[in-house]
Amino acid sequence: MTVGTLCTKSVVSVNRNATAADAAITMRNSHVGTLVVLDPTDPRVPVGIITDRDIFIEVVGQGLAPASVPVESVMSGPVLSRREEDGLLEALTRLAARGVRWAPVIYWNGHIKGLVSVDDFRPLLFRELAKISVLIRREQAGEVRKTEDIFRDEFAT
Repeated sequence: MTVGTLCTKSVVSVNRNATAADAAITMRNSHVGTLVVLDPTDPRVPVGIITDRDIFIEVVGQGLAPASVPVESVMSGPVLSRREEDGLLEALTRLAARGVRWAPVIYWNGHIKGLVSVDDFRPLLFRELAKISVLIRREQAGEVRKTEDIFRDEFAT
């Protein structure tokens, strides 16, 4: 599986020249806490990420007026994009190394395809861990049966 198949395809975005207030309104109207920041010269290319936490900590928490603070000044960037064909383990490793929870997923030409979050990996990882757990239980059950067979054969004679 690739990061392109795991990512969320519906991406909510904001222009880098918008204000923090614009971003907050977009988040509220779209019921999201993260926006991909796009470059106005090519609105298909992600240049950053802004979260509700960024606005709260960097703008509101500093006593600044959200309507006067450009998104560009509080967004995380340069953005850590992942190519759609990247493997999941590689993408997760890169997110962890950079200490970020979100990455835009891009096509070969740099245009945005979707957005992947660390949270997107959880269901997949839980399923894989459950498979390991089943394997271990089956192996243990097989060992118990072998031991029972040995004792049965030993005491039957």
